[in-house]
Amino acid sequence: MMKEAIHPEFKKTTITCACGASFETASTKDNMKVELCSQCHPFYTGSRGKLVDTGGRVERFKKKYNYEG
Repeated sequence: MMKEAIHPEFKKTTITCACGASFETASTKDNMKVELCSQCHPFYTGSRGKLVDTGGRVERFKKKYNYEG
């Protein structure tokens, strides 16, 4: 049995991605904004040409290993 008055309220919320896509779900938080979603993430879309570079990691790798590709 669940205790009363200790659980957060579960409500409808809208998730909005930086790419412009949005969808509705249920959560304990209000509207949320995310950077990547299943519509724009390279793993789900299959587009490996578009890299998400965090802090210049791709450039550092290319410079360190003299990578041309």
